[in-house]
Amino acid sequence: MKIISYNVNGIRAAMRKGFTDWLIQANPDVICLQETKATMDQVDIQALEEAGYPYHYWYSAEKKGYSGVAVLSKIEPNHVEYGTGIEYMDAEGRNLRVDFEECSVMSLYLPSGTNPARLEHKLTYMDDFLKYIEELRKDIPNLIISGDYNICHQARDIHDPVRLKTVSGFLPVEREWLSRFIDSGFIDSFREFNQDPDNYTWWSYRANSRARNKGWRIDYHMVSEPLQENIKRAVILSDAMHSDHCPLLVEMDFAK
Repeated sequence: MKIISYNVNGIRAAMRKGFTDWLIQANPDVICLQETKATMDQVDIQALEEAGYPYHYWYSAEKKGYSGVAVLSKIEPNHVEYGTGIEYMDAEGRNLRVDFEECSVMSLYLPSGTNPARLEHKLTYMDDFLKYIEELRKDIPNLIISGDYNICHQARDIHDPVRLKTVSGFLPVEREWLSRFIDSGFIDSFREFNQDPDNYTWWSYRANSRARNKGWRIDYHMVSEPLQENIKRAVILSDAMHSDHCPLLVEMDFAK
């Protein structure tokens, strides 16, 4: 099973930039999208279905043009779970889970902490989300949480760890939470295969950051520990340029 995660920063804008043709070439079995910024009726669904994704699920924020996640799949899931059941989370359309025979895949879009109020919201969300996942894993141990976590975990995951240590996304409290999240029973799948620095998934639109590779690794496929031996490959697909993020791939082998 090939799973891609991609913060598209507006699915309609991404489709205007060639997202659908790229999707056909990439050919994942499942793709988790974040920051869709659209309701399903605003999207060219026919183009996505013709690209090979008859099963697609959309979870939008109450606020128009904001946040939102989706999952497109070649495989029909056994169950689809919209949200977490936690009201303030679900109002922003940040969690969508599809359950397959071998595993469950969640598209996640954690908030950013762009100002003090949103940072407080983000920290509350992170703590409540971890508690939610700890309970969820009692029933669904084979879980892959794919998406934009809006946190760089380590110094090698950000281009300037010294100057950016006081910026949300690389604050000590955020990094410590991500360590706790991993320690609760998850694997940062990319780091199973690649320990090198300078591998990023998001670049600011300012100062020619992407061309200079002045980026942040804030997008992850977090794979629950019972699936560790099933992880076959994990890579960042930095050549795709439909967004200020790039997609990332994890390939799972369930024949083992």
